[in-house]
Amino acid sequence: MNLQFSASKKLFYFYVAFAAIVILALALRLPKLAQRPMHTDEAVHAVKFAQLLEQHTYHYNPFEFHGPKLVYATLISAWLQGQKTFADVTEQTLRFVPVIFGTALILILLLATTIFRKRTLLFAALLTTLSPAFVFYSRYYIMEILLVFFTFASMLCGYKYLQTKKLLWAIGTGLSLGLMHATKETCILVWFAMAVAIVLTMLLSKKNVRALQDALNWRHVFIGAVAGILVSMLLFSAFLHNPRGILDSILTFKNYITRGIGGFQEHIYPWDQYFKWLLLTKCAARPLWTEVFIFILAIPGFFGIFSQRHLSDEAKPFLQFLAFYTLVLTLIYMLLPYKTPWSLLGFYHGFILIAAVGVNMLHTWARYTLSKIFLILMLAIGIAHLTWQSWQLNFKYAADDSNPYVYSHTDNDFYRLVDGIKEITSYWPENKNTFIEVVCPDSDYWPLPWYLRDYTNVAYSCEFDFNLPAGTLIVTMPTLEGDLLKKLFEIPPPGQRNMYIPFFDHGIRLRPGVEIDLYVRKDVWDEWYRRSP
Repeated sequence: MNLQFSASKKLFYFYVAFAAIVILALALRLPKLAQRPMHTDEAVHAVKFAQLLEQHTYHYNPFEFHGPKLVYATLISAWLQGQKTFADVTEQTLRFVPVIFGTALILILLLATTIFRKRTLLFAALLTTLSPAFVFYSRYYIMEILLVFFTFASMLCGYKYLQTKKLLWAIGTGLSLGLMHATKETCILVWFAMAVAIVLTMLLSKKNVRALQDALNWRHVFIGAVAGILVSMLLFSAFLHNPRGILDSILTFKNYITRGIGGFQEHIYPWDQYFKWLLLTKCAARPLWTEVFIFILAIPGFFGIFSQRHLSDEAKPFLQFLAFYTLVLTLIYMLLPYKTPWSLLGFYHGFILIAAVGVNMLHTWARYTLSKIFLILMLAIGIAHLTWQSWQLNFKYAADDSNPYVYSHTDNDFYRLVDGIKEITSYWPENKNTFIEVVCPDSDYWPLPWYLRDYTNVAYSCEFDFNLPAGTLIVTMPTLEGDLLKKLFEIPPPGQRNMYIPFFDHGIRLRPGVEIDLYVRKDVWDEWYRRSP
């Protein structure tokens, strides 16, 4: 009876601690979602979502913008808030989606109670909660955190199926794999890493293919595969309104493989760039950012997994698979020259889970009082440092160039442009119907379409159209100043030329190395000057 009571008490404390970690995760992910300016990618995805929200259509583009899962998930977020038009949508609507999936990535650990010890589970949840990278991209309207969630879900469901042979877990595995496909094309890299990890795990455990076949019910496998294929087909085809999307979802892999091996000139970095972002970022007058604590903990984690010490028979195959998967996926991303900081989340999640195993290994090895005190102090300092960094990087330096996860990001200075446009038009009779001409080479005006989403008369282009009347407000770049002068003062005949005044003394910093200017027609400027406080 006492043993039962003690076990129940421990279980109660475990769930209380886990709930506290989830609350902490939300406390780091939910506040001030609109504080950071929208990144170009976020704004582009928002416009794609607007088409689904307002026109009830979605067309998959096999060359850009990734899969449909993000926009369909956002539809639920908008419906819950009663938003029916793009103008109604807010940053909170969009970024709430990755917040939910970033938090669900922690909650889903509860499926792993037969794999991880409870101490390991709590540290896996805590490290995922506090990792600055995971906090940052759980507040970022892109696909990456969704891909990591469905990847981990497929692993857990697959292993639960092998343990229980229940059809439900086979369907869960299939659905997770299908949703990975519907989220982002880089799922093919993850699948490859999974396949290699399965083979290596079988070799390490000296099991042959026959043993794996015997562990599977092929009827269950077929049903799970059908479930995954169906959910992927439905999303890519916009629920069969665009059947071509199904074929494009396969053909697209060629485009993304070409990009990954360096077929494009952008985002090309050396092999160790991911570890520079994760382990050491230092700019003048800014703190040193590093998540090295997690990698330090992962070392005893890998050692324990491959030495097979202190591992239960139930946990051993999964942890060996996880270790191989993490190393293989890391190697793949290191070798591919195309790199962006959010891409590291996939393999880094593996390191976080193995770091939690490392904590358990260190606890097992710490047999003496002094070593236990040292371990507690080390963990306390490391956790405190991660917490401090997460708060700083996500709230104080959320758009700062020193932030390792800020990548070609919109500068806070950009808000001056948006505020200027809104202030000027508020004093003009046409207000939100004011004709605004936005001209930037290579469509480099993003994320302005997001911030002007409630304006009804905005023309976006890459070069000046000399046949189009000049806008009441003109947003352009210094490189097009010659064309601007030609349009305003050379082409119009005498008597039809309007004076335009630069609204700012110097250009607005759109992002690193990119400036943008605002010009206001003089009569509008005069009205603003007369009426503004």
